[in-house]
Amino acid sequence: MHTMKSVQTGTQGTVNIVDIERPVLGPKDALMRIRACGICGTDAHYLHMGGSPQGPGGQMISIPLGHEPAGEIVEVGAKIADLKVGDRVVVNPMAAPSGIIGCGGTLGGMREYLLLENVVVGKSVAVFPDTVPFDVAALNEPMAVARHCVNRSEASPTDKAVVFGAGPIGLGAAIWLKLRGVQHVVVADVIPDRLKTALAVGADAVIDSSREDVTARLTELHGQGANALGQRRPDTDIYIDAAGVAAVVNTALTSGKWGAKLVTVAVHKKPEPINLGAMLRSEMTIIASQGYPTEIFEGNWSGLVDRLFFDPRPTGTV
Repeated sequence: MHTMKSVQTGTQGTVNIVDIERPVLGPKDALMRIRACGICGTDAHYLHMGGSPQGPGGQMISIPLGHEPAGEIVEVGAKIADLKVGDRVVVNPMAAPSGIIGCGGTLGGMREYLLLENVVVGKSVAVFPDTVPFDVAALNEPMAVARHCVNRSEASPTDKAVVFGAGPIGLGAAIWLKLRGVQHVVVADVIPDRLKTALAVGADAVIDSSREDVTARLTELHGQGANALGQRRPDTDIYIDAAGVAAVVNTALTSGKWGAKLVTVAVHKKPEPINLGAMLRSEMTIIASQGYPTEIFEGNWSGLVDRLFFDPRPTGTV
C-alpha cells in the first residue's frame, strides 16, 4: 500500500499530520500533486473547534483541511482526454462529488496528493499558465470569493467604493474593483502593514479606522452626499464588509448616502445588533455574497499577477 501525508484537525487548537492511503484512480479521475495550498479563516476555525460538528448529536469529528490548492497533474484516468500529466491546475472545492474539499468533505488540499473525482475541465479544475507561480495560483479560490462579492455590488466605473478589512478577501475585492474600472477605492483596516499592502495592490487611499473618523475621512476622499432626509453623508456608492464585525455594518449604515449599497462577504460568527433605522434613512441596499457560483475559474491571470507581484512601496494616499 502506498501512503501519503495529510493534514487534518486534532483536538481543540491542534492539527495532526497523518499517513493515509494514496488514492487509486478511477477511469474518470485524475491525481494532483499539491504544490501550494492557502490557509483560510475557516481552516483556523475548524482548528480551534477541534474538527467539525458532523457526528451524532453534533459531536466533533476530525476533518481534512485545505480548500485553496494549486498543483500539477501526475496521473490521469483512462477516460480523461482534456488533461495530461504536467498540467498545472487549480480546483473548484465545491464541485467534488464526495463533498466540499477541505470544509467537511472527505478530501482536503493540505496533503501530498489530491484525488480529482469525475474531473471536468472548466467545472472541477482549470489549467493555469506556466508563468503563474503555484503560490499565486493558490489564491484563485479566495480571489473568486472576492470577485463574486464585487460582481454582486454591480460596481461601475463612476462609483466610489470602500472596502472594510484588508485581509485576503478585502484585498481581493479592492483588486477586482480597480480591474473593473471603479474610479476610487478606499480600504479601511486597523493594521498598518495591511493598509500598506492595500496601497501596493492598487487601492487609491486607505483609512486606519483605529485612529481616524471613517465617515469624515470618506467625505474628504469621496465628497459630500446626502441621505433620504437630506442629511450630509459621504458620497460613497458602495460599502464592502470583508471584516465581519457589527461595527463595520453599522458604520456603513450610518454613513450611507441615499441609494448606497452594502455588500457583506465576511463571515459574522455570532448575531449582533445592527442599526436598521439608519438603513431606512439611506434606502441602503444590503447584499449578501456567498462563495463563487460562477466565478471560480473566471480569474484574469494577467491582471492578477500584475497586481499580486506588487512593488511594496506605497503609491496611494494614506
